[in-house]
Amino acid sequence: MIPLHWRKSSYSHQHGDCVEVADLPLRRAVRDSKNPECGNLSFDAVEWRAFVAAVRDGEL
Repeated sequence: MIPLHWRKSSYSHQHGDCVEVADLPLRRAVRDSKNPECGNLSFDAVEWRAFVAAVRDGEL
């Protein structure tokens, strides 16, 4: 298993809703920083761009 190096989103607040992102080979993973034991979601490049666009546009 590849060890993941998680980083907090630059849009996360100190005490608010926070997500962390980790780079994987050919994928990105996202998890809730308050509940990291609950697992993560991973996205390939096309899915990641769609996910980021949806978040940016307020769809999620």
